Amino acid sequence: MTHSEPPGAARDGTSSAFHLAAGARNGVSVAARLRIRFTAACVRAGGVVAYPTEAVFGIGCLPDDDAALARVLGIKRRSWRKGMLIIGATLEQIDRWAMLERSPLLDAILASWPGPSTWVLPARPRVSARLTGARPTIAVRCTAHPIAAELCRQAESALVSTSANVTGRPPFRRAVDVRNTLGHVLDDVLPGPVGGLESPTRILDGLTGQVLRA
Repeated sequence: MTHSEPPGAARDGTSSAFHLAAGARNGVSVAARLRIRFTAACVRAGGVVAYPTEAVFGIGCLPDDDAALARVLGIKRRSWRKGMLIIGATLEQIDRWAMLERSPLLDAILASWPGPSTWVLPARPRVSARLTGARPTIAVRCTAHPIAAELCRQAESALVSTSANVTGRPPFRRAVDVRNTLGHVLDDVLPGPVGGLESPTRILDGLTGQVLRA
């Protein structure tokens, strides 16, 4: 699928209209919400998009769109056996994919969200093996990144979130770099600043609390 460039989009993907604005709803300006609407429409139509997250740009799609999941894996040249994490704006979005109620660490999980902590939890039945890597678990995060969260809200779904890079290469932190390198295989690149983390979010085991990635 292809989409035309939204009106007023900057060629380098860094227009100030898409940066966070003080006092804006959910930390996102009116102009940014209008731009996010375009990306959300791409996602709902089965597209694969890139968007800013806490540390780097991520590639995402709807978690229940098997064709889009296959595209994401192909873009990254990533084995499906590694699985992919998902992010959501609300607990309800996360709960559709992960059995939060099965975790003895639920209080700790809820205390860490919204925030930059990813938890590996028992997956709901019928979650795609492309997300779980054929394991009984799935990695999930309730994101605090304003743009990523707003994209989930407007898409009305949790989203796949895997770093925007070919496996083994450094991930990108600027929309212009994503567009120049991967733009030809993506349906949209949503501009905006990444969060303040220097490295991707930590990952913890939701049953034991073990840190799987610091």
